[in-house]
Order: sequence, then C-alpha cells, then structure tokens
Amino acid sequence: MIYTVTLNPSLDYVVRVEDFKQGKLNRTAEENIYAGGKGINVSLVLKNLGFDSTALGFLAGFTGMEIQKRLENQGIKTDFIQVPEGISRINVKLRSQKESEINGQGPAVRESDIRKLYQKLDRLKDGDVLVLAGSIPSVMPESMYMDMMKYVADRKLKIAVDATKDLLLNVLPYHPFVIKPNNHEMEEIFGVELREKKEVIPYAKKLRKMGAENVIVSMADKGAVFVGGDGSVYESDAPKGKVINSVGAGDSMVAGFLAGYLETGDYRKAFQFGICAGSASAFSSLLATKEEVEAIMNTHAFHF
Repeated sequence: MIYTVTLNPSLDYVVRVEDFKQGKLNRTAEENIYAGGKGINVSLVLKNLGFDSTALGFLAGFTGMEIQKRLENQGIKTDFIQVPEGISRINVKLRSQKESEINGQGPAVRESDIRKLYQKLDRLKDGDVLVLAGSIPSVMPESMYMDMMKYVADRKLKIAVDATKDLLLNVLPYHPFVIKPNNHEMEEIFGVELREKKEVIPYAKKLRKMGAENVIVSMADKGAVFVGGDGSVYESDAPKGKVINSVGAGDSMVAGFLAGYLETGDYRKAFQFGICAGSASAFSSLLATKEEVEAIMNTHAFHF
C-alpha cells in the first residue's frame, strides 16, 4: 500500500489575469480551484498512473471539507485528521506576465492531533510506501519528518521525502528510499551555486553518503540528475514543450519515479518515468495523465 502525507493541505485558487497591474482592479480571464499540497499531488498523479494510495494529513474548517470532497470525487482514498481550530489554507496562484503565489498558513494543529497521526502510521506494514512531502504548519517541530521516520524505523518501508533544508536533512540518518531536492534547495543546503547538471552530481553523492538511498535533483528546464543506491548516475535534459503550469511538476516527478520503480524495479526506467511525469504536468493545466506521460516517454530522447 502507498500512503502520502500532506501535513498542510490547501485549496489552490489558480487565476489567470491577462495583464496584471499592481494596485489596480484586475479581472480574471480564467480561474480554477484544486485540492493542493505536495503529498496530495503525488496521490493524484499516482492515481492517474494506475496506483492507488491513501492520503493522510490534517484538515480543518470548510476548506478542509472541500479538499476532502474534491479528492474523494477524484477517486482518492483519504484518512485525514480533522483539526477543530482554524481552517485549511487557501493558496492563491496568479498567472500573468509572471507567475506569483500567496500561500496561507494552515490550521492550529495540536499535540493531540499529531498523536492521532502516529496512530495511523501504526497501520503501515513491511513493503509499504510512505511519501512525506511539502511544508509543515508553523506550530509543528522542524524535526517532524524525522520523528515520523524514527517512529516507523522498525518496519521495512520505502519512504520518499520531498522537503526543504532542515526537514530534508534531518531524515537522512533514517535512510529514505528516495529524496528529491531541486538545484536551488541543494544550493541552500551546501552554500554553493549549481547551474549545470555535472555540478550537481558530487553534491547528490554527498546526500547519499549522508544517508539517502537514492537522490533525484530536479533542475526545471535544465533537466534532472539521478544518483542511485546501486551506484548508477544518470543525467537527462528536460523534454521539449511549452510550460503551462509549473505547480505540481516536482510532485509529479516523485509520483512518476515511484510508479516506474514499483512497476519495473529498475532505477533507470523509474528516473525516465519521473522526468516524463514532471514534464507532462508542467506542459498541462492539470496534473499528468498516464497518456501524457507515455507520449513524452515515446518522443523524448534519453542519452544515458
């Protein structure tokens, strides 16, 4: 079974304004509302690729009810904890000459709510996959992902982590199956400037030495790098296409990698599938479908 954890889900209000003017009245040319959050996006893309998962995390208020309803309507199994105080956040994504975002704060998660999450983790069994992705509410400790991995350390799980700086670094001693920083996050971790794929490889190897089994580093239009637990190192250019929506591309890469690995057991194929899933989401107004991913797989030239 696959479980995804989104500790701070959102309703994403995505609007397009033809020519946004700061300080003026602007009218939308297009608007959509989606259930959002990195773990949720992973669940949605996995579903599109033929893999069921259970979405875990915290929801609150009328926005939380809407998030759950939308996910269930899309066939996602949910097992969220309802938090009594506050509301699940609303994130605004503005697309105009530039893409801008305003992210909400999220509900007041209590210690008793966190204990309920651990109770849900008790269900995980050897061989299950756990995805820890995205930001955490400010009321939670920075060690939250590490604490969760420590809690399930007695079981043979495949754990994927997509998080920033300390949230990511803290989990490495517990040997996550795969982590997916981007090059900017790598720069922040190591205090360096990384512009080319070949520059990323030594630092991805450092993350492996620090405990990660596999490392994917996404680099937007420059492609991605993979350093595997079997000693493999792969680089890939980004598939060609028009970027319509960058939100969810990294989450789609994680979902694609997991789907590819669960299907084939091959790191190389999993990395290819991850790249194509990330690009398929970037080239669409919605998250990647299996048909879109396979179309890119059939046309993109990989040179390994």
